[in-house]
Amino acid sequence: MDHFDYCIVGAGVIGLALAHKLSLKYPNASILVLEKASLIGSETSSRNSEVIHAGIYYPEGSLKAQLCLQGREALYEFCQRYRVNVRQTGKLIVANDESELDNLFTLQKKADNNGVKLDVFSQQKLQQFEPQVKGIKALYSSRTGIIDSHIFMQTLQTLAEQQGVLFSLNTELICAQQNNRQGFTIRVNSSAQEFEFHSSQLINCAGIYASEVAARIESDTSTSFPQTHFCIGHYFSYQGRSPFKHLIYPMPGKNLHGLGIHATLDLGGQCRFGPDSQYIDNIDYQFDEQRKNTFVSAIKRYFPALEAERLQPAYTGIRPKLSLPGEAAADFKIENAEDHGVSGLIQCFGIESPGLTSSLALADYIIRNKLEA
Repeated sequence: MDHFDYCIVGAGVIGLALAHKLSLKYPNASILVLEKASLIGSETSSRNSEVIHAGIYYPEGSLKAQLCLQGREALYEFCQRYRVNVRQTGKLIVANDESELDNLFTLQKKADNNGVKLDVFSQQKLQQFEPQVKGIKALYSSRTGIIDSHIFMQTLQTLAEQQGVLFSLNTELICAQQNNRQGFTIRVNSSAQEFEFHSSQLINCAGIYASEVAARIESDTSTSFPQTHFCIGHYFSYQGRSPFKHLIYPMPGKNLHGLGIHATLDLGGQCRFGPDSQYIDNIDYQFDEQRKNTFVSAIKRYFPALEAERLQPAYTGIRPKLSLPGEAAADFKIENAEDHGVSGLIQCFGIESPGLTSSLALADYIIRNKLEA
C-alpha cells in the first residue's frame, strides 16, 4: 500500500498554499493533494471578488484579523517575487448619510485596533477621488488591492510540484479510517476507480465540503465537528468603461455575512458589482437574474448614475459559513487533536473571506501551531 506523510483534501487556495509551504518546510516529505474537481481552485477560491483585503472588519485578536494582515503582506511579496498580476488599487468605504457616521468611525477604530490605518475623507475629498460616488464621508484603505487568483493558484501548484508534491484531480475521498493512532487508511474514487493508501497525517481543506469530508473520517474517538452553511453571492459585470478607479464599498451590515454589494475591478479594468448574500440549502451555482433589482437599489445608494442596462450576469460564488442568518460572523476554525482527540488529523472549517488574502499566512499558522511533530 502506498504511503504518504501528508494527505491534503482539497486543492483550493488553502490546500494549495499549504502544499507549497509544507514542501518548503519538509522537502523530504511525501505530500499528496486530493481534489474531486477536474481543476484546482474551481469553487470558492475562484468565485469571489479577487480582493486583497487590508484587515479592516474582523474582531481584534481573531484569526481572521491576525492572518489577514500577515497574509496581505505575504501575498504582495509573493506576487512580486513570482510575477503574479496584482494591483494595489486602494478602497473607499462610503457613508451615504448622517445615520451611518457612527458606524463609520466605529469601523475606523476597529481597523486601528487591528493595526490598519484608514484615512477619513470628507465629501469634497471623496468627490476628488471618485466624482461619481455619492457620500458624505468615506474611509480610505491604501493597502487594499486586487489579484489574479487563478494565476496565483497555478503558481502555488507549480511550486509545490517542483518540490515533489503529487496532485490527484478528479479524486474524491470516500472514507478515511484511523489506524491505532498511527495514521489513516484512505480510500478514494479516482476517475471511477477506487484506491487505498496510507497517510501519517490528514488535513481537511475541503472548503464548502469540509463538513462532508469530516463526516467520512472514522476514528476510535467519537468526535463532533462544525456544520458548514452555504451562502451564495451573485456578481454582475458592468459593461463598458469602469466609472471608478478604486474599489467602492458601502458600510457593512451588522453581522458581516457579507460586506454589502460593492464595486470591484479586475486587472483588465472591468468593473463588477457583488456579492449579495443569500443562504441556500444545497450547493447550486445557478444564477438568479431576478436579483438584479436588488442590486440596482443597493448600488444607486452610492452610485446614482448607474445605468441598469449595463449590468450583466457574471457568476455566483458560495461561501462556507459557520454562522446562521442573524448570528455574528464566525471566525476561521482550525482543529487538531487538542480539539477533537484524533491524532494526525487537522480540519479547517469556515474558510471564507478573507481566505484568499490569508492563504499564505494560514498555511504558516497550520504548520507552526497545528501539525504534530
